[in-house]
Amino acid sequence: MEEVNGGLIKLICCVKKSDWGRIGQESTVARLYYRNTGINIDQNQPYAEFWMGTHESGPSYVGDTECLTLKEWIERNPRVLGETVLNKWGTDFPFLFKVLSVAKPLSIQAHPDKDLATSLHKEQPSAYKDDNHKPEMALALTQFEALCGFVSLEELKVIVRTTPEIVEVVGNSKAEQVLNLNGDEGKEEIRLLLQSVFTDIMTVCKDVTAEVLAKLISRLNFEGQARHLTEKEQLILQLEKQYPADVGVLAAYLLNYVKLNPGEALYLGSNEPHAYLYGESVECMANSDNVIRAGLTPKQRDVKILCSMLTYKQGFPDILKGTVVNPYTKRYLPPFDEFEVDRCILPQNSTTVFASIPGPSIFLVVEGEGTMTTSSNKVVAEGDVLFASANTSITVATVSGLHLYRAGVSSRLFELHK
Repeated sequence: MEEVNGGLIKLICCVKKSDWGRIGQESTVARLYYRNTGINIDQNQPYAEFWMGTHESGPSYVGDTECLTLKEWIERNPRVLGETVLNKWGTDFPFLFKVLSVAKPLSIQAHPDKDLATSLHKEQPSAYKDDNHKPEMALALTQFEALCGFVSLEELKVIVRTTPEIVEVVGNSKAEQVLNLNGDEGKEEIRLLLQSVFTDIMTVCKDVTAEVLAKLISRLNFEGQARHLTEKEQLILQLEKQYPADVGVLAAYLLNYVKLNPGEALYLGSNEPHAYLYGESVECMANSDNVIRAGLTPKQRDVKILCSMLTYKQGFPDILKGTVVNPYTKRYLPPFDEFEVDRCILPQNSTTVFASIPGPSIFLVVEGEGTMTTSSNKVVAEGDVLFASANTSITVATVSGLHLYRAGVSSRLFELHK
């Protein structure tokens, strides 16, 4: 096997074909998968996710054959993770790196914290594949849209005032309670009322959901002839076309509608509701595939668990724009130990250096070609994925231009262990 210490190892990676993915050649996931594996693209299939890492649901393989997974290779060569990572996580690789190509909304979902993940995995191992938590970050490749976290108290009041269909579901008494909140109440009182409103919506029976949504869509279509609908209202109409009679359409009112430009990122801790809607992104997360769904999906729903687990924090999410590492590279550093992501865009005839760090990295070439040099030279191009061992300095050079991403363990963790 090539360069175990201080080297770069090429990885063969995995694809997921979910209904929400982009079709054939329109999907960046499909193009990267083809360039990575040589497997032809089916122009009629949706290509949703490109996975890079060790998770058993979509493992990467070392070298040119599917004989040795990255997980197996790391277990044979644990020093490649570095001392800090080994001491904290053993040989369990701490993060999972992905590319998403989203054509239509994913489910309204949340990811459990460590305690809940452990109990769910024990009780339902076929549905919850591992016992890990799953904080995550999505970094936009194109304009990327999402629902993320609960709207502010002020916006919630506006929704109650202007959306009679919401009031019909939660009842006049609860609507009045929301409108009477003035912000002086304790955070727990507000949180419990929001939880009650959200739970009422998510647990309403299917017949009532269908009836209320029919009224809502009819009203919005009528009002849209006389006034300009808000972005949220336009989104509601779009969601209902894609998921007719789905309670998630109504629940979307309560969530922030976020639009990321390329190079912007949002991050989510455990127990935060979200739904990615449209666009393409790189995504990094703790090494887990646990998802609890409750709307905008034909898949298994765990409404009771979702409604009970959420934090019910309110307010617009933080948008990360990256901090400058060098003229070509920005770093996106969410408040989690497991991961950070670097975005590097090299113009023609340029060179940059990724300095040696005490933990492992995975590099993904999204566009262009060039070389990555450690003790030897590797020519790299679109679709190449490379594992870099801890304590490896890498020089990247290009003649034609190169766009790549690096996922690694949070640099904050190493600063704490200096």
